Amino acid sequence: MIGYNGRGDYNSGMSFLPKLEDDLFLATRSTQKQIEQLDGALEEYFRAKFLVQPTLSRQLVSFQANKSRPIYRWYKYKEGFSAGLVEYLFAKYHITDGQILDPFAGSGTALFVASNLGIDADGIELLPIGQQIIATKQIIESQFTSDDLAKLQYWIEKEIWKSSEERVEVPELRITTGAYPDRTRNLIERYLGAIRLEPLAVQALLRFALLCVLEEVSFTRKDGQYLRWDHRSGRKQGAKPFNKGKILDFDQAITQKLAEMIADLTLIPLQPSLFQNGYEEHGEIRLMSGSCLKIMPQLPAATYDALVTSPPYCNRYDYTRTYALELTLLGVNEKELVGLRQDMLSCTVENRAKDLLQMNAEWRTAVDAADDQELLQAILAYLDDQRKAGALNNNGIPRMVRGYFYEMACIIAESARVLKSGAPLLMVNDNVRYAGVSISVDMILSALAERFGFMIENILVLPGGKGNSSQQMGEHGREPLRKCVYVWRKL
Repeated sequence: MIGYNGRGDYNSGMSFLPKLEDDLFLATRSTQKQIEQLDGALEEYFRAKFLVQPTLSRQLVSFQANKSRPIYRWYKYKEGFSAGLVEYLFAKYHITDGQILDPFAGSGTALFVASNLGIDADGIELLPIGQQIIATKQIIESQFTSDDLAKLQYWIEKEIWKSSEERVEVPELRITTGAYPDRTRNLIERYLGAIRLEPLAVQALLRFALLCVLEEVSFTRKDGQYLRWDHRSGRKQGAKPFNKGKILDFDQAITQKLAEMIADLTLIPLQPSLFQNGYEEHGEIRLMSGSCLKIMPQLPAATYDALVTSPPYCNRYDYTRTYALELTLLGVNEKELVGLRQDMLSCTVENRAKDLLQMNAEWRTAVDAADDQELLQAILAYLDDQRKAGALNNNGIPRMVRGYFYEMACIIAESARVLKSGAPLLMVNDNVRYAGVSISVDMILSALAERFGFMIENILVLPGGKGNSSQQMGEHGREPLRKCVYVWRKL
């Protein structure tokens, strides 16, 4: 691999700068051409598998389509897919019974759609916010009664929190300190104190309603890689201070959310227990809390009739930062937050490299498969060269990209092991771009999947590509990036 090696004779004086720049340019172009050739060869290999699917939209393949869907709309889990997408895929690929697995369960959309269709569903989720969303929906389906619903209405009418003498202090982390206006913090503490006097099922719904409005009543806004702070917070701002717009009054926000929940729950026949009518026909939901890298090897082989998931994308999004307000309220401390960040699939520059073979010696074949993947190795070599040359905006990018694909190789290998013969694996993912090079996540992962006994049935492509980041567009121009649903089938 050609790349700048940082020899001292290149930077010993100003007279060598033009040569340095020329050599770096030539090395970069040479490596980019190699990547383009390997990418083109892989695209030719998979050409017959790509299928542009007009019925798929970015709204359907994201949380957006859930915004008008009762119950699913309560919490805006922006990184998830919609219930409509899962229903579409289940119908298209004839998933009608048995047991499914989602190793990145998120807010549990795939689990609950499966359950509503009478299919048993297992999910694995690392983040406590995802676990809480799923647990709350399970309480609604199995424990919540018409009397509990009346309690929620009473809370709206009387605004119980305003008169509460009991208070529970809002916990803070370094990255959440000062997140709320003083009045809002005071009302949240009164609200948390009043909750404790209610039956457990009502407590769960009230606490969940609070989680749903934290961002709206705070100085923060989720922005992928981090929390953005409004200039009114008093926090240090960059060159261009951020204004998130209207910060909702707490009373208004929590009242609106509780009203939305009541409206959605009222649509369901009360027996007196919600979902009692026909609930026995629903599939069982089982949630396993933790990292799928640790849990999947413990699952029995040839168990599942389908796997439906959307892993974190290789896009530097740090969920432990963007969901910091919610995680703090759920009791996550500083040490636990760091632990969650490291246990996540490597998708942020702060992830340290995982010793995969120490975690599971059986993953040797998965690691070897990633080692042998030519396009992946060319991309990793290029990113390493760019890092050495100081051309990356964060030196953690090569480590993150390497970790992402090697860990995904292990997850794909485990998926092949736990799926029954002939079972489909359906995965939503995005391609990405770093340092001017597009990374075909869809083709690299599909090539790895073939090594583990999957047949690539289709790569469903959303019409119209996603643009690269604004920074990348500024430096390298706009280049559409594929967003796809992979359809693999266990041979």
